[in-house]
Amino acid sequence: MDESTTTGVVPEERSWWKEAVFYQIYPRSFNDSDGDGIGDIQGIIEKVPHLDDLGVDAVWLNPVYESPQADIGYDISDYRAINPEYGSMEAWDELLSTLHDHDIRLIMDLVVNHTSEEHNWFKQSRTETGKYADYYYWQSSERGYPNNWESHFDTPAWSFDETREEYYLHLFASEQPDLNWTNPDVREEVFDIVDWWLDRGIDGFRMDVINVISKAAGLPDGDPDSDHIGAEHFVNGPEMHDYLNELNEQGFGSYRDEMVAVGECAQIDPETAIDVTGRKSGAIDITIYFEHMEMDREDGWEYREWELPELKSIMSKWQDAVEKGTWICLYHSNHDQPRGISRFGDPEAYRYESATMLATWLHGHKGSPFVYQGEEIGMSNVTFESPDALDDVWAENHWENEQKAGKEFEEVRPDFERFGRDNARTPVQWSDDDHAGFSTARPWLDVGDDYASLSEPSSSRRQAPSL
Repeated sequence: MDESTTTGVVPEERSWWKEAVFYQIYPRSFNDSDGDGIGDIQGIIEKVPHLDDLGVDAVWLNPVYESPQADIGYDISDYRAINPEYGSMEAWDELLSTLHDHDIRLIMDLVVNHTSEEHNWFKQSRTETGKYADYYYWQSSERGYPNNWESHFDTPAWSFDETREEYYLHLFASEQPDLNWTNPDVREEVFDIVDWWLDRGIDGFRMDVINVISKAAGLPDGDPDSDHIGAEHFVNGPEMHDYLNELNEQGFGSYRDEMVAVGECAQIDPETAIDVTGRKSGAIDITIYFEHMEMDREDGWEYREWELPELKSIMSKWQDAVEKGTWICLYHSNHDQPRGISRFGDPEAYRYESATMLATWLHGHKGSPFVYQGEEIGMSNVTFESPDALDDVWAENHWENEQKAGKEFEEVRPDFERFGRDNARTPVQWSDDDHAGFSTARPWLDVGDDYASLSEPSSSRRQAPSL
């Protein structure tokens, strides 16, 4: 009788990504090389020695594809082109080569639950005829919205298209229509994109909201009393494992043994994480879960008091899942979350101590650590003086809803300063020069006002040991 039979523990296989530290780069805010206030690929290349000095093993690059930037690159209009604001495909090739020269792997963001409304597929789909007619979810409805589902951005999950005169589904912004994975042509398009990028030499993908690609047949109404109306019909949907297995076999194919696939999975539990990392489907190696990120919030923006034993219990539960066969992403910050040092520590009085504590938490568990840019110097949340300071579509929608409810900005501002995604998206603070050394021009999003103090060499402002 083997060990797994007697203990329930799955014997562990060695893989490079289980022993790697990943560093996440949000390109728009990492480093601006040409002085236009927007980070770019050449700016990343300039900082590769910094990544090397940190001991980074792999970089996760947030989307640099062609995009109208309605959701800062997660609305892709061309999967095989680089957004001109960030550079060119030649610059991207140089980045890949430079990283590999420093023994740093590169994984790209794969966003295939939805596209931009500017993607040619959607433009063609709006005509209601031909190959692309059902590349997306379209429905006519005399009652208004076809069902009561909510998007992740505090709006109905449906928008009406004047050209086709039907509603289309979008689980995120209205500019991000959901792809219809029940259509085999859609899946084939995705597999071709995956193969195209793997052929270029990348080392894997971080797959955006990959566990919502399957929707329940008929798109029925959701429970109106649930925290996220409709989620029971699109989170871990009925065909999810079939789609993931098909992606694994036809998309990853011959590259499977060398690459890594990181799956962002909304509302996932440990047992389902084990399922998607091999027990029922095999397209995901590392699961990005959210339970520890949802511990202190309710209904998206409402703060909830919590105690340390709750966090310990969550982490213990997921460590048990690792022992039983899954593998997890270890993180406390990323482009969708506020800065961990502000959320779990005290950057005003104990920046270094808080950062040390968070680094110990991050790297002391079993899983793959993901360090978000700026984390290595203890970057923290920022202050929003007015609604004009908000850039994130989710924050803007929240403010619009609260404003309609009769609230003043000062009443709502704590929501943004505690949970707003803009907190994580302010430019990296490289120095105490103007604009924190990020750019010679005013950045697309203002830098945090503590950048000068983060550059002080005093013992109380030492570099935070994130790696």
